[in-house]
Amino acid sequence: VCLLFVCFKIMFGGLFRSALVRSVARSTTGPSSSRRFLSCETQRKFDVVVIGGGAGGIAVSASLLSRDPTLKVAIVEPKHKHKYQPGYTLVGAGIFKREQASRPMVQCIPKGACWLEGKVKSILADDNAVELESGSKYEYDYLVVSPGLQLNFDAVEGLVDTLGKNGVTCNYDIGLATYTWDLVKNMKSGKAVFTQPIMPIKCAGAPQKAMYLSADYWREEGVLDNIDVTFCNNNPGLFGNPAYVPALKDACNSYDVDLKFFHNLVKVDGENKKATFDVYEDGKVVKQVTLDFDMMHVVPPMGPLDFMKGQPVSDAAGWVDVNAFTLQNPKYPNVFGLGDACNTANAKTAAAVRKQAPIVAENLLDVRDGKEALCAYDGYGSCPLTVTRKSVVLAEFGYDGKLLPSFPKYLIDGTKPSRLAWILKADFMPFVYFDVMLKGNEFLAKPTHMLKKIE
Repeated sequence: VCLLFVCFKIMFGGLFRSALVRSVARSTTGPSSSRRFLSCETQRKFDVVVIGGGAGGIAVSASLLSRDPTLKVAIVEPKHKHKYQPGYTLVGAGIFKREQASRPMVQCIPKGACWLEGKVKSILADDNAVELESGSKYEYDYLVVSPGLQLNFDAVEGLVDTLGKNGVTCNYDIGLATYTWDLVKNMKSGKAVFTQPIMPIKCAGAPQKAMYLSADYWREEGVLDNIDVTFCNNNPGLFGNPAYVPALKDACNSYDVDLKFFHNLVKVDGENKKATFDVYEDGKVVKQVTLDFDMMHVVPPMGPLDFMKGQPVSDAAGWVDVNAFTLQNPKYPNVFGLGDACNTANAKTAAAVRKQAPIVAENLLDVRDGKEALCAYDGYGSCPLTVTRKSVVLAEFGYDGKLLPSFPKYLIDGTKPSRLAWILKADFMPFVYFDVMLKGNEFLAKPTHMLKKIE
């Protein structure tokens, strides 16, 4: 299917992307009151309550309902727009328009589910209930926790006050991603600094993807030689999986990037355009350095949402506590988790959610039917590293760094830049996300591993 799509893309160029833009435009201008889901206004008890209307919450709800359409499923989510976060980097590069990276939440809620518009205050796991900030309580037989994580911009002194101005930006916010593109296309000379905090973060490749796409644009415009590009990474290397590092080093060398590892951003002086970093050796701060910048793309530290800290289903840090394979909570067998909020060791990406959602759906229904949860997640995650504006290093791996490629090497060698992988990233994956994953279609994602086989 993917090969046929690639052939279609090669023959018809940008027509598919144009059609996608028109589809998104129709979805954002259509009547917001057109509801395809059930009313929750009078219900207080559900078979399944899902916390979070992001990729994880929507995908698992769709997978559950595709298996049992009679389920009463409620999704708790305060936001009225569903964000396609894998598209943010392309917005920041001027390749996607902002509207391509979101759709109205009302159009993403699966048919047969209902939407509880609000924020969760407490998970009353001993009572099989959740309490919203509004004071409303909803009971459940089963709970799925997928609220995502939070960006801790306030962990860096001065950052909140200068975001979106003074040349300081961040692609992890869709509004700021448009500012990134303004900075990139108008920069002709000077110093560009890109940062990455210590793990865990969502989409660990995004900090350097912003750098590659910017540098490649500057090279196309003939101004790269006038711009000093620096990557300050508070980690020991470019990427956690060594199989992909050679290709990424080649990309950095081609853009003459100054790589600085174990550099942790601690302060931003936007008005004077100075960034201060703690420099680590052997786990200790040995000095501070201050860099000048004309443009700086900052990725802040990330962590669990505040309301998740201290919840009975969370670990000590506030992450959703789950078995790494079954995604089932060890204390409450009727509670499952998936997505960025979990304490699993996989890469926190939408691709991981695509594999996790069917696992959770399968195991939850097995537990409901009196069986043991044995369907196992292998840690799959994918990070399409956009090393140029036309090629991608398609990193796909699971637990313990095991390579888990989706395609034969003769079609896409994930350890090397690939034009076909770019086409998948820019043209095919938005369709897979909105019209496959969020609709409960488990193309290339059906559960195949049993726990005993993995262990």
